[in-house]
Amino acid sequence: MRLRSDIFVSAYIRRCGVENVPAMLRRRGAAEAGAVFVKIDRLDGSCALYGPAPQTAFGDDGDLERRFVRMHEAPTIDPAAAEERLTREIRFDPDCWIVEVEDRSGEPRLDLAGA
Repeated sequence: MRLRSDIFVSAYIRRCGVENVPAMLRRRGAAEAGAVFVKIDRLDGSCALYGPAPQTAFGDDGDLERRFVRMHEAPTIDPAAAEERLTREIRFDPDCWIVEVEDRSGEPRLDLAGA
């Protein structure tokens, strides 16, 4: 069974805090299974946006870990473009979660698919 979204988000924000990286909940979604999106603000006018990995990124071995993918090709994007994408995601799935992290290094601290 996959970890509930509310527990995952709480643990992720706590992990960032332990590493002295500010992370805040911007949008609360469905507690049990809302999709989680993470915006990493690099504090230099650029950011990165991570979202749930597609099901094809998981093996057939019953892997239930949450995995994420960067939602754009370039290493970073303009914050306005990230906000536009998040707005579309909210319209598609109003139960989604959004976490924003401020980190100059851009380290996502997430399990990435294919990494």
